Amino acid sequence: MKVGVIRFPGSNCDRDVHYALQLAGAEPEYIWWNQKDLRHLDAVVIPGGFSYGDYLRAGAIAAITPVIEGIKNLVAEEKPVLGICNGAQILSEVGLVPGVFMVNENPRFNCQWSQIRIESTRTPFTSSFDKGQVIKIPIAHAEGRYYNSDLQSLKDQDQIVLKFQGENPNGSLEGITGVCDETGLVCALMPHPERALEQIMGSDNGLNFFKGLLNYK
Repeated sequence: MKVGVIRFPGSNCDRDVHYALQLAGAEPEYIWWNQKDLRHLDAVVIPGGFSYGDYLRAGAIAAITPVIEGIKNLVAEEKPVLGICNGAQILSEVGLVPGVFMVNENPRFNCQWSQIRIESTRTPFTSSFDKGQVIKIPIAHAEGRYYNSDLQSLKDQDQIVLKFQGENPNGSLEGITGVCDETGLVCALMPHPERALEQIMGSDNGLNFFKGLLNYK
């Protein structure tokens, strides 16, 4: 599986995601912000970081770059797209996932290990987990507080993918920290699975997000 790893000025988790995809068995390829033609790819991951320094707000400038057109074309072709942290904020900005990621309730950058509960396994990225399974992966963001005015619609359409288990470190609505579009193919996660790939890192729970993508039919 050929998976694009999108790079913006300010991305800083691109190499981590590239390694995660290799470890899972994929063929990752770096894709720059100005590339439009992504037709040769089977999937895309938008990694975390601080695209364009998070000026205006997180993801706002990245959302108007040429590569977004290519990503939207992949979505139209029903190919999986994953946004992690800043990537999740970008997917929200361009309207590919519902809701917004706002400044944390305690308005500062928060980096810590968190207990995360799998709420839905219908996305390619969570298909290797069990629903209700609790995993350990880290968060690292200042604008990760999820909000959506139509919470019931999210529940009815099984679009809530991840929730914090126990502590809600950023004040997200009902602890939501991962959502998907109606198809389940476009997924936005605030936690960083690429930082929990091997036990030497503190947890290997994150690797299944990338293995799930490869096993997706």
